[in-house]
Amino acid sequence: MKKSGKVAIVGGGVAGASVAVVLGALGIGVTLFEAGESLVSGPPMCHLHAGGNLYREISDAQCLRLLRESIEFVRLYPGVIDYRPTVIAVPIEDSGTPEALLPRLGLLQRAYKELITLDSENAVLGESEDYYRLYSREDLEHLRSLPDREQAGAFDAWMIPVARGVDLDSVQYPVILVQEFGINMFRLGAAATLALRQMENTTLLMKTSVELIEAREDESGWIVSYKEEGEEKQEGFDYLINAAGFRSGMIDAMLGFTIPRFVEFKAAYVTQWREETQRWPEIVFHGERGTPRGMAQFTPYPGGYFQLHGMTKTITLFEDGLVQCDPSSKQPKLDAFFIRKLEEGWSKEEVEERTRAAIAHVARFIPAFESATVASKPLYGAQQIPGDDPELRAAEVSFEGERYARCEIVKASSVLAMSDAIADRLTRLGYLSEKWDRERIFASLTGLDEDELSHYAKKLCVTRGYPEALASRTVNRLIAEVKQKD
Repeated sequence: MKKSGKVAIVGGGVAGASVAVVLGALGIGVTLFEAGESLVSGPPMCHLHAGGNLYREISDAQCLRLLRESIEFVRLYPGVIDYRPTVIAVPIEDSGTPEALLPRLGLLQRAYKELITLDSENAVLGESEDYYRLYSREDLEHLRSLPDREQAGAFDAWMIPVARGVDLDSVQYPVILVQEFGINMFRLGAAATLALRQMENTTLLMKTSVELIEAREDESGWIVSYKEEGEEKQEGFDYLINAAGFRSGMIDAMLGFTIPRFVEFKAAYVTQWREETQRWPEIVFHGERGTPRGMAQFTPYPGGYFQLHGMTKTITLFEDGLVQCDPSSKQPKLDAFFIRKLEEGWSKEEVEERTRAAIAHVARFIPAFESATVASKPLYGAQQIPGDDPELRAAEVSFEGERYARCEIVKASSVLAMSDAIADRLTRLGYLSEKWDRERIFASLTGLDEDELSHYAKKLCVTRGYPEALASRTVNRLIAEVKQKD
């Protein structure tokens, strides 16, 4: 017989919000504690990573895991996906080659085909044979000469802005189009909030700080002391989930647990290219991380807005922005410079300086983009990376004892695998039936009203100080287009 249980989740980022949705959909009593005013307001995210093709340095095993988890993520959060492909380009100046990427792309394509064979609902990235396409210099020259985009097939139409806007002498060939879509973090925060508010068994406590957590004397759970809008309260729970992101070590410290971890501060920059009206794909120009020639990521939004990453220490990465636990600490210690950014924001001068550096970094490959302007403050935050490998990109969850889970995702696409592992633990404790229904989880999010979701996402944008357009997504589904065949 299933027992009635109460679960506390500390932290309302993508991990905490998602596991709250999953457990709430399965009927568990959930209380989500979030110190901020809204959910999913952490480090910048914009990419699905359906195969990890942004990262040449990670293992094939991590790429395969990211592919599988990304498919699950799209099925869980279909309303937050930007259905536009990603273009991977290797610069002339880079030591790598496009040919070196092809074995991994073939591996991922075969794995995707196998996943569709197992379950046809996994075909969320389109047909497996269309997972990636190669474009030669001649192909791009031809596309550039077409007078009308509508003359091109579904995939080729996405490549026309690339052919016209990228300096074709600056990259190696072939250029690769791959079915890695975008994630809209504002829509993600809105979707999770709306889903949780519809569930009678979930409690969402915003602007609430957890002050102390102690084990019950009989070790049957936890006592959480917290402050909700200045009022001190205390409540007992049967299970505790640490989803505090880069502050996870602080929760561990309350309970006496120690694990190795890194914390990294990152930023992405919001720009507007006013004269540009074409519908661009996302473009990733490979580069060596942490060097002046680091990867450049060009992410489009409606209205001529573009989010930029530049994996250099003057753009997305920061000098001393990656810190590791020392033997005397359970929580990696970010320099006060970064804490001030997280708590107080950025100076106008630094916003301008780093955003202009990001624009110049992209304009090396898209010359006309030099005319883009600063559109808002950056998207920024800190993330944890568990373990001893700072290049880890696929992680899920770890456990201490029977009643404590620590969410350790590095990429948002890992949330369902993480939630499954926690649900399995709750099943062992008797709080879930042994055959819990995955479709109930999907239904809690697929049934959301699009107008309400869009309105709330735009409200989040404005409240946080960003252009409303960042809550808009690419609505003409690429999958539907490719099924018509080129």
